[in-house]
Amino acid sequence: MVGLTGFGGYVPRLRLSRKSAADANGWIQPGVKRFGKGERSICNWDEDSVTMAVEAARDCLEEKPDREIASIYMGSTTFPFQDRQNAGIVAAAMNLDENLSTVDIGASQRAGTSALGAALDAAKGVDNQHILVLASDARRTRAGAQDEMIFGDGAASLMVGNTGVLAELVGRHSVAIDFVDHYRGENRAYDYNWEERWIRDEGILKIVPDAINTALSKAGVAPDSVNTLIVPSAMKRVPSKIAKMTGIAEDALMESMDGVIGETGCAHPLLMLSLALESAVAGQIIVAASFGQGCDVLIFKVTDAIASYKKKAGVSGYIARRREETNYGKFMAFNDLVVQEKGMRAELDNQTALTQLYRRRDMLNGLVGGECEKCGTRQFPRSRVCVNPNCNEWNSQKPFVFSNVPAKIMTWSADHLTYCPDPPLHYGMIQFEGGGRFLANFTDADVGKVGVGQDVRMMFRIKDFDNNRGFRRYFWKAAPAMANEAQNNG
Repeated sequence: MVGLTGFGGYVPRLRLSRKSAADANGWIQPGVKRFGKGERSICNWDEDSVTMAVEAARDCLEEKPDREIASIYMGSTTFPFQDRQNAGIVAAAMNLDENLSTVDIGASQRAGTSALGAALDAAKGVDNQHILVLASDARRTRAGAQDEMIFGDGAASLMVGNTGVLAELVGRHSVAIDFVDHYRGENRAYDYNWEERWIRDEGILKIVPDAINTALSKAGVAPDSVNTLIVPSAMKRVPSKIAKMTGIAEDALMESMDGVIGETGCAHPLLMLSLALESAVAGQIIVAASFGQGCDVLIFKVTDAIASYKKKAGVSGYIARRREETNYGKFMAFNDLVVQEKGMRAELDNQTALTQLYRRRDMLNGLVGGECEKCGTRQFPRSRVCVNPNCNEWNSQKPFVFSNVPAKIMTWSADHLTYCPDPPLHYGMIQFEGGGRFLANFTDADVGKVGVGQDVRMMFRIKDFDNNRGFRRYFWKAAPAMANEAQNNG
């Protein structure tokens, strides 16, 4: 049988207080005040759909890191690169074998479920291999827009295969209808939305229930046997109407996390599915639907294997890892919604030598250093000579991956002079467990809460932007563990 063999997710640590956004924009857009409760997840300045996908993939692969990944299918409507394969960047950051296929799927809010459906089709009849499905969105809006209050940022990950199945696919159905509720044309930064009532009455409530009913009929699943119904919608009461129209009990509806992280675009159905699997028990039926120029419906039955599956962080863990952000001006700056004076120190030409990026891709994308085969000393970067003064062996270095190794802060500094989009720039020397030191930039660091001996976890982030050429460089940074946070050190 084919189905889900792993799951995970990632939600950025920062949560924008919706009240701060409503207070800032209510004078000109009074309507946003009715969305002023709760919070939404927002990317830090160095996060985007690729970096979130990497963290979601790490969360999913953590349980079974030795599984053979045959392909990565990545869905997003906010790919950082329009012509450079984004799933390929994720594969490089994950240090996966380069003999795999990578696919980007976009242009619809169904991109996540479409990627999952394609992966399930591809996995049929292929033994002992798994396909990693990722869905990640960091959606942009104009300042003060209603969507700014509703949206959130996040990424989901699911593993697909036919061995070790946690949730078997028992049915699926897709409908393709060119119903345009919103769109984003070429060279446009933001979505254009049509009238909400039209979308609800003529679109969602006519397309989604029919698609769910057809999927249930094809699978031979009775509506009253559904334990969990996933139908992400920012419109209140729409999910309950869909449940009623399909004969599924209303108490089977899954909370959409609107007040906690917002609506994370094409990632949201898979984020909810991943969260549902965290507490699922054998025999339960889960129905997941997504809307966007049609509808995708997938029906899963949870297997006995779910009882032995152990996650470490998961969606719930990353939801718990949070810091409230009440500075709406900072949110605007992170999303280029305001023209700022950044000072002369920001006037750097950050051109990337693509030749070096390729030749040192394992070091730059995968944080691969070296381990001496003679004395066992680990070092970053890898070089021809062992750094151990009692060894100094030549050509003894074998590749060693530091990205998943826990580390502690040895020294640190908070620099207010060097340009950083979120000053001060935190950086310092970190010591890895088992050996190896690294001068790293820090991310997700709180001013006044960084100290020597603090645990850090390496995270794949944007290093800097080359705005002159439309390029962004990625590298690994150290994220300090903060008190009262669930910390994933895998």
